Amino acid sequence: MASEQDDGPRALPRGIRPLLVLGKIRQIIEVFAPDRPELTFLEIRKATGLPASTCQRLVANMVAEQFLDRHGDRYRIGLRFGYWASPAGAGMDVSEVVRPALEWLRDATGETSCLYRREGDVRVCVAMAETYHAIRREMYVGKLMPLHAGSASRVLLAWDESKVDEVLDRPLERFTSTTVTDAALLRALLAQTRQQGYASTFEERDPGAASVSAPVFGPGRLLVGALGISGPTMRISTQQSAEWAPLVVRAAQQATQLLGGQ
Repeated sequence: MASEQDDGPRALPRGIRPLLVLGKIRQIIEVFAPDRPELTFLEIRKATGLPASTCQRLVANMVAEQFLDRHGDRYRIGLRFGYWASPAGAGMDVSEVVRPALEWLRDATGETSCLYRREGDVRVCVAMAETYHAIRREMYVGKLMPLHAGSASRVLLAWDESKVDEVLDRPLERFTSTTVTDAALLRALLAQTRQQGYASTFEERDPGAASVSAPVFGPGRLLVGALGISGPTMRISTQQSAEWAPLVVRAAQQATQLLGGQ
């Protein structure tokens, strides 16, 4: 049985009482997002559900402490946060940071989970949590794969449009009878991937293999990589991939949060 992920506050050590005001401050901070960088006080209060007097007092103090900046009647995350956050990425090993998400997904589905990143004209496996099944696909950290075949490749291209033309303007190698080698069709599939938030593929690179992947983002919504599962089609059928897709998306979102993205 897979354990539940918790994207909220971490558990306190036994005997330590929570400071409730910190939870309320977090509520206010998490109201802001890349698609809503500036909010009015009323929007903050409505989104958090905090009493007006409590919210007003907290917002005023957060401005004073540079947690928030105020411009007229609108607020945004304080620029000082950039300075405070800068040490978080110093020396960060992405593969270790996302390991909890990979292990959760492996345990939730029973299949090998991997994080892939684009390196030039290929994708490479940079981290993985291997399945416990005896029958498994060959996968290892450092393995290189083509950028036009497989669900992880589709995710990496779908959220990196600067690379799409370069990849699709040259002949696409066929690996199996189901490899997509038509550029127009692949463009349509990339658009579908962006719309649904993940990709599922079957036997595109290896006969008898299937995979499901979703995007992982870092700060500024920059694409970090594709996180997903892969395994034999005898275990990952069309129906099973549809059932596991929300788990893959959830694990990718957890990895995004671990990396400080949104």
